[in-house]
Amino acid sequence: MTEFIKQWLAKIPATEPYIEPLTSAIGLSILLTLCWLSFYVARNQVLHFVHKIVTRSSNQIDDLLVSHKVFVRIAWLVPAILLLALLPLFVGDSPLLIIGITVFAKVAIAIQVARSLSALLNVTNSMFQESSKERYLPLNATIQLLKLAIYMVAIILAISIVIDRSPIYLLSGLGALTAVLLLVFQDTIKGLVASIQISANKMVAPGDWIEMPQYGADGDVQEIALNTVKVQNWDNTVTTIPTYALISESFKNWRGMSTSGGRRIKRSINIDLNSIHFCSDALLEKLAEIELLKNYLSDKNDELKQFNQDKGSDNQENPNSRRLTNIGTFRAYMFAYLQNHNNVHPNMTCMVRQLKPGENGVPLELYFFSNDIVWANYEAIQADIFDHLFAIAPLFELRIFQNVTGYDWQERLTADNK
Repeated sequence: MTEFIKQWLAKIPATEPYIEPLTSAIGLSILLTLCWLSFYVARNQVLHFVHKIVTRSSNQIDDLLVSHKVFVRIAWLVPAILLLALLPLFVGDSPLLIIGITVFAKVAIAIQVARSLSALLNVTNSMFQESSKERYLPLNATIQLLKLAIYMVAIILAISIVIDRSPIYLLSGLGALTAVLLLVFQDTIKGLVASIQISANKMVAPGDWIEMPQYGADGDVQEIALNTVKVQNWDNTVTTIPTYALISESFKNWRGMSTSGGRRIKRSINIDLNSIHFCSDALLEKLAEIELLKNYLSDKNDELKQFNQDKGSDNQENPNSRRLTNIGTFRAYMFAYLQNHNNVHPNMTCMVRQLKPGENGVPLELYFFSNDIVWANYEAIQADIFDHLFAIAPLFELRIFQNVTGYDWQERLTADNK
């Protein structure tokens, strides 16, 4: 081709002193045009045909190859290989130009091969995520480590091509820089070790709900990578946590709650101390109409009656006699109410206990598990149960403790003015 260009230029007398540079310039222009045409055909014609085949195929692998742009990255190899192969034919008499373009083409091929292999690793990762049932294998971190190794090899090859030295020459020099490399890649090394420990101990997996307040993380784990863990919080923000922080610091994993099928509810109702008293006959008669208390009141009355008879204290005014209290009866009602509630898990701990009295009254703590772990449903179940208990407490002649408000003072002033 160069001879043909020279013969053509020789027919133009004015160009005779510039035949060599013009030959190289024209030949390089033609070659670059051919490379551009080859890329255009590969990108817009061949890939278009490949996409048609993929859309008609039921195989998922080819869909992943397209979505991760494997074919697109391979298409970039076509002009680089063509440039390297045809360069001597079009630019044969300019050694410096040939050397420069050859180095450029080889470096481009090395980098593009690395990018293509990286895309193939992405396909492998996606195939694993879709098909594997084991969530704890650290494949994502392994894939990223392989990518790092591939790009390191590509960079070493590129540098060896540029300086025209064997890659072994560069590798021998890296041995002396071990301390520097350890310092540069310390986060990567710690992340790799952490990802292995996390998977081996099954500490965290994608999809787990974790809490890590020191990093502002409270949500589902999206991805466990080589250096970072992505957590999507409940407000749809994303928190990035260093991978090694999951083994060096504490965090809460809600996986056990999710797999058990029950979510704990632990909340107290504070009872005003001044509203606690023994149950009168009128109150007991009224409470006996509650279906959930019939068996309790019957059994308790028989028990107390027998006890008082044995002690010779049948008179209720006798301080030695045992009597029902409104708070004890209310505690029994709350327990019976939970046991008969459709949304309380029947096979998990359920109890109502009295805590230590304080300046806010007597706390009655409800400790049970809902059988629905979905957040919105869980909150609705919790609110529904406590709404009912707050509303029914006055029936037991009990007052829910609450600090004095402006409304209370207003009511007091109104009463005093009357």
